[in-house]
Amino acid sequence: MRIHDLDPENRPRERFLRSGVSALSSAELMALILKTGTKKHNIIETCQEMLSIYGLEKLADLSLAELQKINGIGPAKAMQIKAVFELHRRMHFRRNTNKKIRSARDVFDYMQGRLPDEMREHLFLLNLNTKNQIIRHEIISVGTLNASLIHPREIFKEAIRESAHAIIVVHNHPSGDVEASNADKQVTAVLKKAGSLLQIELLDHVIIGRESYFSFREHSLLG
Repeated sequence: MRIHDLDPENRPRERFLRSGVSALSSAELMALILKTGTKKHNIIETCQEMLSIYGLEKLADLSLAELQKINGIGPAKAMQIKAVFELHRRMHFRRNTNKKIRSARDVFDYMQGRLPDEMREHLFLLNLNTKNQIIRHEIISVGTLNASLIHPREIFKEAIRESAHAIIVVHNHPSGDVEASNADKQVTAVLKKAGSLLQIELLDHVIIGRESYFSFREHSLLG
């Protein structure tokens, strides 16, 4: 069945105009963007099946190649889907420009969507001004966090360049277990000492997982 075969009052476009965007399901919203289905399934059915399998969150993480494995999704539709989620990501980033950090939860929220590859460990630096607003964030390293491999020079070079008043370091645990390891504690101790010497305060070290976080400050581990 094609969308045009549906009763006019049940078509996504007409429902949008009549009741507003919030009245549409996620599948209907996706159908408005992708427009056409296959010979066997209209685009609403294709989107319903796609979302029932992956959900919005997982769908946003799929690569172009993975999207094209979905029945009814070719290169053009795969690019449309990626473009929609990329626009959402950029909007989220823009809204967080100069975000003021009041807690580790603010850090966790700020980092959502900023990990280029959640299956690898990334060390981020957040440079803050005197109002604890984020001036800029940087990826310092990719791979297992190790005190012997992470040199304070690399981190504080960026902080000095940005005239940061304070810094927060953030890294992810791909396993999802955000408990601090001995290596995490060693790195934090080294950075805390270096920051004291340079008069650039290490405000926190936050470990993030997909749904939770661990704050060294909140656990009184910054000394």
